[in-house]
Amino acid sequence: MPVKIFAAVVSVVLVIGYLTPVVLKLKEAALAIVIAVGIAMMLADLWQSIRERE
Repeated sequence: MPVKIFAAVVSVVLVIGYLTPVVLKLKEAALAIVIAVGIAMMLADLWQSIRERE
């Protein structure tokens, strides 16, 4: 279980770190919204993966 949590935190940090400069440089509101929805979906999936029993 701790490995899953660590992997989830690392993946979230990497995705946000990778996509944030793109959003800040392009300054497109639509792009920021799409990326925010994608990150929210990723977090929901990670939460379900961590909560499921092995």
